[in-house]
Amino acid sequence: MRRDRPRMPDGYGVPEGTDGLLKWSQVEERLVAAQQYWMATTRPDGRPHVVPRWGVWVENKLFYDGSPETVHARNSAADGRCVLHLESGWEVVIIEGETRRAVPPGPDLGARISTAFGKYHERGYAPEPDAWEGEGAGGLMVFQPHKAMAWFTFPEDVTRFTFESEE
Repeated sequence: MRRDRPRMPDGYGVPEGTDGLLKWSQVEERLVAAQQYWMATTRPDGRPHVVPRWGVWVENKLFYDGSPETVHARNSAADGRCVLHLESGWEVVIIEGETRRAVPPGPDLGARISTAFGKYHERGYAPEPDAWEGEGAGGLMVFQPHKAMAWFTFPEDVTRFTFESEE
């Protein structure tokens, strides 16, 4: 993964050097802890669609589930390009990537995903590890990041991350 400064208009005060860049581990802490993930997809006619999703950040991917009949899932099936954003406008995490139906994760990864979903237990949602076995992986979706931008103290630490799959 590459870290650098994004290009921004003059006057934003973004430092030119690499001092103060965020580490991916700092961003990942917020991704793991997040309760909602805002995901933007595009309808076949080009109109945008944004939806909050419950999900879990495991193995540098977001796993979430839902009915394939939702607008989000239908959009993703037609065009997997997606943008993920956490809720805060002050401590910002924006990730471009691709979302698609997940293959059944197997018992080890399934158990880690299920354990991570424990953060929603108080809200009555706690899928078992075998919830994603079989045809269609039980509605499980996976978001794979390609590029990210984050800042927690703008403009001092604004950082762009480019994952190896995009280099």
